[in-house]
Amino acid sequence: MTTASSFDDDLARLDALGTAQAIRDGELTAAEVVEAAIARAEKLDGELGAIATPDFDRARRLAPSRTGPFGGVPTFVKDMTDVAGIPTRNGSQAFATAAPATKTSPIAQQLFDLGLVALGKSSLPEFGFTPSTEFPEDEPTRNPWNLDRTPGGSSGGAGALVASGVVPIAHGQDGGGSVRIPAACNGLVGLKPTRGRLLTDPHAKLLPLNIVTDGVLTRTVRDTAAYYVEAERLHRPRRLPPLGDVSQPLVRRLRIGALIDSPSGVAADEPTRRVFDETVALLEGLGHEVHPVEPPVGEEFAEDFIHYWSMMAWAVTYGGKVLFDTSFHRDRLLPVTHGLSDRFKANLRRTPGSIVRLRRSAQRTAAQFAELDVVLSPTLSHLPPSLGHLGTHHEFHVLFPRVEEWVGYTPLANATGDPAISLPLGHDEETNLPIGMMLSAPRGADGLLLRLALELEGAQPFRSLADG
Repeated sequence: MTTASSFDDDLARLDALGTAQAIRDGELTAAEVVEAAIARAEKLDGELGAIATPDFDRARRLAPSRTGPFGGVPTFVKDMTDVAGIPTRNGSQAFATAAPATKTSPIAQQLFDLGLVALGKSSLPEFGFTPSTEFPEDEPTRNPWNLDRTPGGSSGGAGALVASGVVPIAHGQDGGGSVRIPAACNGLVGLKPTRGRLLTDPHAKLLPLNIVTDGVLTRTVRDTAAYYVEAERLHRPRRLPPLGDVSQPLVRRLRIGALIDSPSGVAADEPTRRVFDETVALLEGLGHEVHPVEPPVGEEFAEDFIHYWSMMAWAVTYGGKVLFDTSFHRDRLLPVTHGLSDRFKANLRRTPGSIVRLRRSAQRTAAQFAELDVVLSPTLSHLPPSLGHLGTHHEFHVLFPRVEEWVGYTPLANATGDPAISLPLGHDEETNLPIGMMLSAPRGADGLLLRLALELEGAQPFRSLADG
């Protein structure tokens, strides 16, 4: 299989904190760092297809003036988030004629206030509705570990850009696993934080149950931890406990539930089960208590979540010009988006009950966490599939059963608002693909997850394309 990486450039091997420190120490200038990242992006994007809209010239202008804990560190913003001066196309031809945004969204501004320099927008499938970053009329975004496989989604461009070494950190959003899925596919760290931990996207505030949160993808736990610590300095959520010190591994031993089969009833494949068993053994070897557990919700949860997901597609389909702007062209939406919308209309009466049950899922996980500190599960049920398997050229009735089979573990944390992190704790040698494991914790326990992640990274260092 063919890989794609830019780790022949020594600067690409630095993580975000290492890059920022080198700039502060005067070993590098922000201009040099950004120019090197632009060169890497130009070198690899023909193979990866991960950049939706480049913004290199502005990055060059802004780099010297960016200060803060990540001052001068290059990044990409997912193309669902407004950055003034760049069109927001949401991965869709429905916005092919969109004008540049006039304002920068609060979450993108937070990235910039921390010193990050956006090189442009990263790719995603249409409105993030599917977990593979593919397009019927254009080249797909490819997994740098194996260019024939998907990098996941919907933050697939971000995942490919970080894993390949173009940038050390990239913005993502997670509404059903869209940070954790590409983290698992690309061998990265991906935390979906507790709902409210970060600033909330304006569109997400319109939802009767906000399942969407922003986040970042990184190659190291310390980068992810530092991002959330610094973001908390800018926005301190009053209803959540502070992160605390997440610079050191966990000391106390935990009660961990081991969940191998997803709430939708789909069994994990053999490579994923192998890594799951190895992770259980790793945790036990570190002194944690690990016990098998069952999902706190049943198969009806998956039906309710997909119905809610379909509601968002319906809102886009029929309210696009109101939600976004008049450049929206409904007739250019993909069949899968229309299929989701039609599914919602056909099951409209289910909506109130689905919302009530999704809200109650938080009570069920809270009851489980009354006996446990953390739950371990796979992030995905099987390896990243070949490109085309989850392609958006498929009709809805073909594509979505495949989506449900692959993505069964991640949506629960979106419904409950609990934090969950995907870590690259295994690898499949035959396909050269990373395998992610997910750790979930009670609401507000993001710091606990990060410290446990630091411990696991120390005990079993994560594999990277930089290793050769």
